[in-house]
Amino acid sequence: MPYADHCFDAAVSTQVYEYVADIPTALAELYRVVRPGGRAVILDTDYDSLVIHTEDEARMNRVLTAWNQHFVHAGLPRTLSGQLRDAGFMIRRRDVIPMFNPEYHQNTYGRGLLSIIASFVVGRENVSQEEADGWLAEFAELGKHGKFFFSLNRYLFVAEKLVAR
Repeated sequence: MPYADHCFDAAVSTQVYEYVADIPTALAELYRVVRPGGRAVILDTDYDSLVIHTEDEARMNRVLTAWNQHFVHAGLPRTLSGQLRDAGFMIRRRDVIPMFNPEYHQNTYGRGLLSIIASFVVGRENVSQEEADGWLAEFAELGKHGKFFFSLNRYLFVAEKLVAR
């Protein structure tokens, strides 16, 4: 990063590290730019925690397999505590933030993410535009019948750079 050593009191990363290939190097850089006693707050999603009700499991599997190409580390939160410690940080707090939408509504996280997924998967794993549109339309239909269900976990890590390493 183009910053001097120890120049930040705090750093925040939201949904970034899941896209970074070299996590140890990225966390070493984070450690370098945070001052001793400073904090790092990281929020990332474990996409294996994604639970969506469907009545077409085969299509869901194709779509989600294609979606997994979107990440370098779809399950990063499972290893992040150890990697933060390896970088020199002390873990101060960890929390799970469930993104839970048991109903299909316009302004929900689930509906928004499903639209992003549908856009991304077209042309991957043999998912056509028609199939992605059908996958997305299924959720509106499930919502009309009270059968929509979406859940995904995000994980929050608060780490501190110790004064002496």
